[in-house]
Amino acid sequence: MSEAEDPNRLMRAQHVREVTVEDVRQLMGASTPHFALQLRNRIAKLIADLPPDHAARVEGEREIVRLQRLGLVGETRGEGPHDGEQPLPSLSLEAAGEAD
Repeated sequence: MSEAEDPNRLMRAQHVREVTVEDVRQLMGASTPHFALQLRNRIAKLIADLPPDHAARVEGEREIVRLQRLGLVGETRGEGPHDGEQPLPSLSLEAAGEAD
C-alpha cells in the first residue's frame, strides 16, 4: 500500500474544501497495524487545511491518535527470547517520543 490518494477526495480537499467525516472514515476503514502509519499520514494530509472545529478534522485527529498507537504497539510478533537469550528492545510509544 502506498500513500496514493483517491483523486476525487483530494480534489474536494484542495479545491472545493468539502472534506467530510465520511472521507476520513473511508480512510480509516479496516486499518491494521501494518498500514496504520500510512493511513495516519493520509488522514493528516486530508484534514491539514480544515479549521480546528470542523467535524472531519475532529474525527481525523482522533483517528490519527488511534492509528499512531496501533502502528507502534498494535502488533505482537515472535515468541520472545529463549532461555539464556537477552530480549531485543521493542519500539514503544515512549521511545518514539509519542508518550501521552
